[in-house]
Order: sequence, then structure tokens, then C-alpha cells
Amino acid sequence: MLSLFILAPLFLLLVLNLPVNFVRKAAFVLASILLILQVFLALFYPLLPWGAYRDFLGLFFVFNLAIDSLTLIMLLTIGIVAFVSLVVARNTIAEAWQRFYFINLLLICVIGMNTIVLARDIFSLYVFIEITSVSSYILISLDRNNKAAIEGTFKYFILSAIATIFILLAIAFFLLAAGDLSFGAIHKAFYNPGNDLILKIASSLFLCGLLIKSGVAPFHGWVADAYCAAPACVSVLLAGIVTKVAGVYVLLRLFGSVFVLSPALQNIFLFIGAFSIVLAALAALTQDDFKRMLAYSSISQIGYIVLALGCATPLAFAGAVFHFFNHAIFKSLLFVNSAVLEKQFGSTDMNKLAGFGPKPGLTNFTSLMGLFSTAGIPPLSGFWSKLIIIIALLGSGRWVYAAAALLASVLTLAYFLSFQRRVFFIKTGSPMSAQSTLEPAGKVPFGLRVLEISLGIITVLAGVGLIFVYNHWLPPRGAIF
Repeated sequence: MLSLFILAPLFLLLVLNLPVNFVRKAAFVLASILLILQVFLALFYPLLPWGAYRDFLGLFFVFNLAIDSLTLIMLLTIGIVAFVSLVVARNTIAEAWQRFYFINLLLICVIGMNTIVLARDIFSLYVFIEITSVSSYILISLDRNNKAAIEGTFKYFILSAIATIFILLAIAFFLLAAGDLSFGAIHKAFYNPGNDLILKIASSLFLCGLLIKSGVAPFHGWVADAYCAAPACVSVLLAGIVTKVAGVYVLLRLFGSVFVLSPALQNIFLFIGAFSIVLAALAALTQDDFKRMLAYSSISQIGYIVLALGCATPLAFAGAVFHFFNHAIFKSLLFVNSAVLEKQFGSTDMNKLAGFGPKPGLTNFTSLMGLFSTAGIPPLSGFWSKLIIIIALLGSGRWVYAAAALLASVLTLAYFLSFQRRVFFIKTGSPMSAQSTLEPAGKVPFGLRVLEISLGIITVLAGVGLIFVYNHWLPPRGAIF
């Protein structure tokens, strides 16, 4: 059963590349069905009577596959965000051949991410992190005439290559210490005093690699350029799920359950998380481009997850996982909003968008929902995940870090309200509106409107249904092998 999350997109990828014209024309429909099925399976997997087939299907692979509540949340999030990205591509990429290439790369990315969350050995984890990263490089530079996208891809590639060196060195040290690369063997090695120095080196190297992949400060140099220059559909995919699965999820999985977190590592996580939260929020305040503001906002919000991981309590871990899901949803919503503005007005420059005067409507309303959730305004989902993290920090005596998390929420509200005012409420004829040289580019496709509504509803439901989410979905911090 678990192998289907890998085999199904792989099979579809092979079918789409058969020399059959009608299959290629149906690529969007087939990929949509696949991703919707993944969401369905992730939601209802515990209720389906297929557990008996798990080991049989796993025999087709040379690596271990397993599932738990954290894996199910990741598979659900991957399915939702990938589907959103697919619909955005359908409505923003004009050329049919380019859409077809995007769908192929998206499927490769989904295969990589699904395997990352299912794998239970550290080498398989590394291999599919790289598969996901390589497909991401190509996706960012999908438009070969966009020099900014090529530059963003190059920065991402160089920093990711450095991260890969760190991770490979760490894997060598883990193999030396444990004699095996399975999660269980590595976890047991931490309780052997003779491995102490080797495992500290390995953990530190792996941490550096994953922090670069995650794009947190001070390793965030590539994030804003990549997110801003990429096509709208790719920005949704990168910010919504790719960097989180290839970096943040692996941090949660390994440092939450496999590695033993020393007090020194906890302090490193706490400092980097708080530093990333505040620095990126301050950087977002200075941005004029909406997508660039969202990129820095993503860095800041990922900082909350890293901060919670450093807290190292079961409550903090649950808050980190909940914020992972929430951030994927409300950041996808905001990047869809940016796609709507770009489609309608041809730009995401806030100074230029101000020239059209007040813009009441659906995009105005859904962007308010997204920004309020990001800033942690009740009863939206972002409020509860941030509240859980802050309570966990206070409960463990980390008052300074809790204060930093609260301060950053105020900064988040400030830069998003600035965006809201500049884009949606500046009156025509005002000094700011005079800066605009844009003309309306076209109508907003129906598909993007559906996405705005759907993601807004999920944001509200995840907040209103907190008790159900906490009791039935959020995993405790514990053994997973």
C-alpha cells in the first residue's frame, strides 16, 4: 500500500511520456486525479483495510518504508499544495508544451517528496532530497528567457551543492558509528558512549546541510531570488511544500525522533529559529514586491518550526507539525493571490499596483485571511499553532524566545497590513497611485478564484477545528521506527 504513493506518480510519469497524443492532452486531468487520490488516501488511510499488503508491496524497494501520523500529515500537505500548483500552472502558463513539461517535473518532485516522508533510512532520505532539489532547479528556470530565474536557480544550486557535501559527510560518519543507515540503528548508536564524538560531528554536519536546504537565516540567501523570479505555479510549490519537505520535515523527523538532541543542539535550534523569525520579518518590512515579501515571510515562519524543535517538548513538537501544515496552506493562498494580481495587472510590484485605486473583492478578502493567519490572529489556524509553540516555550522557561516569537507576529501583521493598504486601499489620484504605469492585463481565470476560496476555507476550518486536529492528527514526539 505504501509503495503506491511512489509507484502511482512514477507510472503516470511513464504513461504521459508515451508517444500517444491524446494521453499528453489529458496530462492535467490525469495528474489532478492522482493528487486528489493522494489527499483522499492520506485523510482516510487509518480507516482503509489495506495494512496487510504493506510489507508485500514494500518488497519492490531496497529501502524501508513506514507510515505514522507525521507521515500522513506530510502526504496530505504534499497532495494539497501540488494540486494547487498544478491548477495555477493550468491558468497561468500559456504554452501547452511548457505546461506539459511542468506536469512532468511536478510528478518527479512529488515522487521525491513522497519517498522522503516514507523512507526510514538516512541514505534513501538523501537520494530523494536530491531528486526533489534537482527537479526544483529546473522548475525555477522553466522560462529560459527569464534571466532573474536563471540567477535564482544558480544561487539555489550552489548553496544546495554545499548542503549536499555536508549531508554526505554526515552519512559517512553515521555509517562509521552505527554500521547501518536505518533510523533504528542510528538511534541506538546514540546510546553507545564510544560514539559520542563521531555522532556529534555527524549531527552537526547534517544540521548545517538541512538548514541550508530549509532556507532559514543565515542560510537564506537563495530563497527570495528563487521564489520571486520563479513562475507563479513554481513559487506556490517551492514556498508551500518543497523546501519544507526537503529541509524542515527532515529536521523534524531526525532531530525529533532519531537523533538525541543535546542541550547544545537545542540552544542552536532556539537561536537560529528566533534569529530567522526576527531578521526575515524585518527584511519583509522593506520589500516593494509582493512575492519577495512572501519569500521573507516564509523564512520567518519556518523559524517558528525550528524554534519549536529546539524547545524539544511534546507540546512544542505538536505545534511545529501543526504550523508546518498551516504555513503550507496560508502561504499557498497568498502566492495564489500574487498569481491573481499578476494575471490581472501584470505585476506584483506594490507601488505599481497602488495606481489602480481600491480593489474590493475576493482577492482582498482572501489575502486578509492569509495575512491574519500568518500573523497569528484568532480564530484562524496560524494563531493556534503559534500559540501552542509560545505556550511550550513559556512552559520550558524560554521566556526570551517566547517574547521574540510574539514580537515577530506583530512585525508580520505590520508588513502585511502595509501590503493590504498599498495594494487594495490606496485611492486613485493619491501620490502613491501616481507611481503606477501599469494597465490591466486581463481577467482572473475561474480556477484561481476556486483556489482562493478553497484555501481560505481550509485555513478557517483548521483553526475552528483545533480540538479535532490536535487529538486526531498531531503526532506526539516519540519513536517512529
